[in-house]
Amino acid sequence: MAPGCRAPEGPPECWRRTAFNNNVGVAYECLSASGRKKKTGLDGRTYSELLKRICRDGEAPEEVVAPLLRKIQCRDHEAVPLAVFRAGMLTCFVLLEFVARAGALYRLLEDPGLAVADRHVGQAVLDTLEGALQASDDTAPARYLEAGSRLGPDSLALAMDRALVARRPSAPMTREEFLEKAAALFIAKVKPVG
Repeated sequence: MAPGCRAPEGPPECWRRTAFNNNVGVAYECLSASGRKKKTGLDGRTYSELLKRICRDGEAPEEVVAPLLRKIQCRDHEAVPLAVFRAGMLTCFVLLEFVARAGALYRLLEDPGLAVADRHVGQAVLDTLEGALQASDDTAPARYLEAGSRLGPDSLALAMDRALVARRPSAPMTREEFLEKAAALFIAKVKPVG
């Protein structure tokens, strides 16, 4: 750290949240001011294009992000308030992180020689993920702990072990299918705009 500089107070999570909120506010002001003298605010077309670009640049598959974009986009002529803009940006970034982690999880399940995963094991992991997301519906801190414990290595290993024991012949699960199903679990929790 440079001489005379101090580390920000509070936990790193607060710094990131504050930085994100500041950056979103600046972006909103810049995009809102682009060539308009009569109306203030951001129009739905610009907002929707920005959401698409964030998702495209995040390298998430189109078929994974399309359902989210349909839920959170605004009509071209609609005015987009800062709160909606912020929520949309945050939702896109969280989805991209969620998809990246789901992709990493799939790589752990994947048979390297076949480039696919066992369908029963993949579905067991998705079911565990769904249970964790349902456990996090409540805002009580204990519910977040419960959700985290459901995604712990022990819970996932147990679910995968059960799936392997009960294995029946079936078609394999592709990466694309796994990501689409995982993203659908996340997107189901997103409230639509409007």
